[in-house]
Amino acid sequence: MSAQSVRTDTPGALISRRRGWMSRLPRGWPLLTLYLAIIGVFVVAGIFADWIAPHDPTDQTLVNRLQGPVWQEDGAYEHILGTDGLGRDTFSRLIKGSQTSLLVIATVIPGSLVLGTAVGLLAGWRRGAFDSFAMRLVEVQLAFPALLFALLIAAMLGPSLRNVIVILIVFLWAPYARLVRAEALSLREREFVVAARTLGASDLRVMTRHLLPNVVNSVVILATLNVSTVIIAEASLSFLGAGAGPETISWGKMVSEGRDLLKIRFWLTGFPGITIMIVALVGNLLGDWLRDFLDPQLRNVQ
Repeated sequence: MSAQSVRTDTPGALISRRRGWMSRLPRGWPLLTLYLAIIGVFVVAGIFADWIAPHDPTDQTLVNRLQGPVWQEDGAYEHILGTDGLGRDTFSRLIKGSQTSLLVIATVIPGSLVLGTAVGLLAGWRRGAFDSFAMRLVEVQLAFPALLFALLIAAMLGPSLRNVIVILIVFLWAPYARLVRAEALSLREREFVVAARTLGASDLRVMTRHLLPNVVNSVVILATLNVSTVIIAEASLSFLGAGAGPETISWGKMVSEGRDLLKIRFWLTGFPGITIMIVALVGNLLGDWLRDFLDPQLRNVQ
């Protein structure tokens, strides 16, 4: 009976194998892991806010009003981030506010993306009168300060989360339309599109089967970069009193509620303000990373 040979790897082979495995990871993967972890915490908190929050975010306990965070002398572990002027738990309200922000992101970005992409594809492919009208509308909309007009319309319609969502969709579809239209204009003269038309493909088939797949990367990158825009816009409208209604908890509203106590209880505005900054910043950084990863020219730069 022959002895069974045992395979042994030298240290050099193990190091080479490890380097080969790590070389297949995307560039900047440690930072990407951090970005995804922060976004993951934000998404989980938004989805499971009602179960994660340690207290009812609307429960008022005036005996505990303006209690400091746990590291302050008047702090307690029961309310680790303190309480506001009505005795409501700040940590629970932060978690509940993430649900509002997540809802706005999950509705505004897909809504504006679908509307802008449809208009851009149709304008870039058909050209003519519709193209001229759509692009003049886009130019007029982009020429005016979006937040100012959003505030004006929100003030006219009244504070409501539904109104905020509709307003943001109306004001965010234009960049998608302009981007997709530019991509469609460059693609409509490509050989594979000309061949599809020669074979008798309809306009709808050309736009959905040939143009749309080639603009997905650009649209996804723009959508990722718009995460910070949506969060800041919703928080700004809520801060100014024209955003979410009185029954809705929002990070921007928390900042507004704590601004009168900024000198003595700065954390009432600091905690939601820092949360807005972190999520918006990570959204931008993730969009930049995704742009570099999906762009072949940028991805191959060493």
